[in-house]
Amino acid sequence: MSESTPPTVALRAARDLLVEHREDFESAVAQFDWPSISGPFNWAVDWFDRIARGNRRLALRIVGDDGTDERYTFAELADRSDRLATWLSGNGVRRGDRVMLMLGNQVELWESMLAVMKLGAVILPATTALGPKDLADRLARGNVAHVITNSTETAKFADIAGEFGRIAIGAPVAGWLSYRDAENVTDHRPLRTCTQADDPLLVYFTSGTTSKPKLVQHTQRSYPVGHLTTMYFIGLRPGDVHLNISSPGWAKHAWSSFFAPWLAEATIVAYNYTRFDAARFLRLLDHLDVTTLCAPPTVWRMLIQANLGDKPAKLREAMGAGEPLNPEVITQVAERWGITIRDGFGQTETTALIGNTPGAPVKPGSMGRPLPGVRVALVDPVTGQEGDDGEICLPLSDGRPVNLMTGYLGADELNEKVSGDGYYHTGDIATRDADGYITYVGRTDDVFKASDYKISPFELESVLIEHPAVVEAAVVPAPDPVRLAVPKAYITLTEGWAADRATADSIFAHARQNLAPYQRIRRIEFMELPKTISGKIRRVELRERERTGVPSDAEWRESS
Repeated sequence: MSESTPPTVALRAARDLLVEHREDFESAVAQFDWPSISGPFNWAVDWFDRIARGNRRLALRIVGDDGTDERYTFAELADRSDRLATWLSGNGVRRGDRVMLMLGNQVELWESMLAVMKLGAVILPATTALGPKDLADRLARGNVAHVITNSTETAKFADIAGEFGRIAIGAPVAGWLSYRDAENVTDHRPLRTCTQADDPLLVYFTSGTTSKPKLVQHTQRSYPVGHLTTMYFIGLRPGDVHLNISSPGWAKHAWSSFFAPWLAEATIVAYNYTRFDAARFLRLLDHLDVTTLCAPPTVWRMLIQANLGDKPAKLREAMGAGEPLNPEVITQVAERWGITIRDGFGQTETTALIGNTPGAPVKPGSMGRPLPGVRVALVDPVTGQEGDDGEICLPLSDGRPVNLMTGYLGADELNEKVSGDGYYHTGDIATRDADGYITYVGRTDDVFKASDYKISPFELESVLIEHPAVVEAAVVPAPDPVRLAVPKAYITLTEGWAADRATADSIFAHARQNLAPYQRIRRIEFMELPKTISGKIRRVELRERERTGVPSDAEWRESS
């Protein structure tokens, strides 16, 4: 299409092409071009409102393990977000302001995201797991102008210095505006586009698995339009019912519980639970007529440990997300349900980049191939040459990819490091086979050498979790006087297994039987693994623990 094509028309044409070729990867790659969107563009106004006005189909359904079941149509959400945007504007929210949204899976999250977008303000998502110290850091570094949160969370902000607007949902709180007052607005009307395609839309803090959380900025184009790749990876089509297990405040929630489903004009299902009950969740999939499901590896392992039973009647697609999915999990679900859990790859800094797509052959252990519109290069970290082994990078020679962040805010040196040589560097290592399938090896910081052999922690961890005693495992190098380093596994045990020599020997034997000699696990320590507030394992802490030689009575060494 020409550059004069209206942005909504161009976006719809690109969306329709990907839906049409949902199970024809080669045709999708050959025919897809990113829609040319420049100048005035606001996804909430130019896309969501246009599909939502007068549309009585279900856009959002929020269910809880307490029996609650809330339903909202597209038309209702368009109207509710208009009303809220009008009220926010009247209370000082301006174009370009950064608005922290610290909310759970509640309708106010979705309508706030739409309303803030419509005003041209910038969304800064935050998880409710954050404490006062983390919030103070995010408010300062994020230059936050307004906060929207639940009344139950407001105490966390009591001692934080600085001037910012405070809006609370729920019981009245002194010094905080009441969100519910927006319901009294009667003179609201549809908003008009007030942003450019390159205007900032989202500012995300990364999960901080290897360092202090970084501040990632996305635009009105990079995330809303960029998530066409995510939509294609999931395999969404109009009328689908998509359930994503993810906590609000992190990028994956925006990926799979906001942009991708509504690009496809599908229904978003959010599931609220106090404690995840696998059996109840499996019944829920049938009750809600879920067609597409995305869940992290931890949830998939819990489902396997429960009785999977028959495949939910309407379920068509299943995905893993957050961290690489181990082949054993994929195999067990395929045997019981006849569905292959498809893995993929992306970052907070991007949308989905690589994936096993619907209808395409899946190779065990592989993340799949670069998605339509995405160019991926594997670059040798030493030589800087492209090949079939190396760091996953996005070439910048033909311009910045549509679905890549504008950069890290306030971090010029880091931006130069990750994209100053003509590539955007993801920091992840992978290999590519003759068919173009890419297999994850590990983070550049995680891969290490033992006896001069390169060790991929992910490979070893995939074998370890096949043992019934292992819930989670993280492999790091431990200093050794002969080999310089040997693989050590930190392991969280399944309930009922003792952290003793017998359990360690059983796991050692399992590893010897299923790993090459140079990959052998030489040491094991049982503990609850350190994690970020988003639930990702902080291997950096474990590596530091080994580097500094922290003594432990819980370590077991291979006896032979």
